Amino acid sequence: MTDAAIVGTGPNGLAAAVTLARAGLKVALYEQAETIGGGLRTESLFDSEVEHDICSAVHPMAAASPFFRAFDLPARGVRLLQPAMPYAHPLPGGRAAAAWRDLGRTAEGLGADGPRWARLMGPLAARSSRVVDLFLSDLRRPPLDPATALLLAPRVLAHATSRTPFTTEAARALLTGVASHAVGKLPSLASAAVAMLLAHTAHSSGWPLPEGGSARIADALAADITAHGGVLHTGRRIRDLAELGNVPLILLDVGPAEFLTIAGRRLPDRYRRALRRYRYGPGAAKADFLVSGPIPWANPLVGQAGTVHLGGTHADIARQETATAAGRRVPDPFVLVVDPAVTDPSRAVGGRRPVWAYAHVPNGDTRDPVDLIRRRIEEYAPGFTDTVIASRGRSAAQYAAYNPNYVGGDISAGALTLRQTLARPTARLDPYTTPLPGVYLCSAATPPGPSVHGMCGYLAARSALRRRFGVRTPPELTPSVETRT
Repeated sequence: MTDAAIVGTGPNGLAAAVTLARAGLKVALYEQAETIGGGLRTESLFDSEVEHDICSAVHPMAAASPFFRAFDLPARGVRLLQPAMPYAHPLPGGRAAAAWRDLGRTAEGLGADGPRWARLMGPLAARSSRVVDLFLSDLRRPPLDPATALLLAPRVLAHATSRTPFTTEAARALLTGVASHAVGKLPSLASAAVAMLLAHTAHSSGWPLPEGGSARIADALAADITAHGGVLHTGRRIRDLAELGNVPLILLDVGPAEFLTIAGRRLPDRYRRALRRYRYGPGAAKADFLVSGPIPWANPLVGQAGTVHLGGTHADIARQETATAAGRRVPDPFVLVVDPAVTDPSRAVGGRRPVWAYAHVPNGDTRDPVDLIRRRIEEYAPGFTDTVIASRGRSAAQYAAYNPNYVGGDISAGALTLRQTLARPTARLDPYTTPLPGVYLCSAATPPGPSVHGMCGYLAARSALRRRFGVRTPPELTPSVETRT
């Protein structure tokens, strides 16, 4: 007999399954695609030798989150490779700003703003695990560590308005590029919070790439699930909760729109209305390139970065992101670029290598992003076009077909606004519960929100264990003998 069914095998569904299986429940997972992983898929696109990350490629939270710290990916054979320069930001005129893992080296490169950067990031990096734990909580209770909250609050507030303490364009653009990972209006409280979270981890736990691609993380999670008796079903889309039978516990790694579809009229009218009010943010449009060599950045310094932010100056990025959030197309969108072989040389095979890139576009945008992204890279890397062997694009509008959680291409599974962060997906004290007995939500539409951290699934599973089975002590997550490599 199955004790728990989990719909969706993104990082949160897999984290929930690990937690429940280790607590002794018999777990079954259902995935509509032929492969597990959600945002953790790695596939061959253009030839059989070079693999491309289909959604996410770089994973700061896989090294930092409480769930993954306990799960211990390295002990399971997943090598998290760390670039010495987590991210870089090319600027007009061939200039560039760089964020090194070494905070002092970063500050040295920022000139007059170097001491300001060190004062901003140094205290956060020094207590990084506590900062991350604060961000990756259920966001419903007072912070367990008030001192860290008091350290963080003034930093977020200082960067939530257009007034910035930085005086140089390099420092302003470097931080604004990180803030753009919030995918929304700039500046805002949400973007400032994202900037503090991601920017400080560059100087602490890093922005690693899993050796061999993102799917290695999903594989490690799946191995632990099956080692503890779990069963994974792929190619099986659940369209109605009735398909799961009389299983006593259901965890759904799906967003509000998909929950409305599969729960049907079982949900109370008031709750359905609340879910319909849930807002989605701007979309991501993805381009994958197979290229014949490293990206020929005009400034060679950029070629050392694990991630590159393309947006120009601080003012340019604010204009791009704010217009995109308002639903307006811009000719020069913000673009994130990763050349995985910079950090993981094994990703380059026979002179060919993958390039991963996203553009931020309005929700539901139908444009093929390949040419849009190629031109943006070419601005800062003249000659890039000549290295392209093959390419493939996925518009924002096409992303829901790939993953129903990405409505209109919103890979954050919901707009990152202050209200929607605190009441995600609805205003409930326990955000993982639903009005349906035994049915819980565990997707990125629940706290703490998007990124590959597993915490939505882990916290939802802990809530379910406590409420349905009276289990108050969370299970041990460290590798057992059968799952240790």
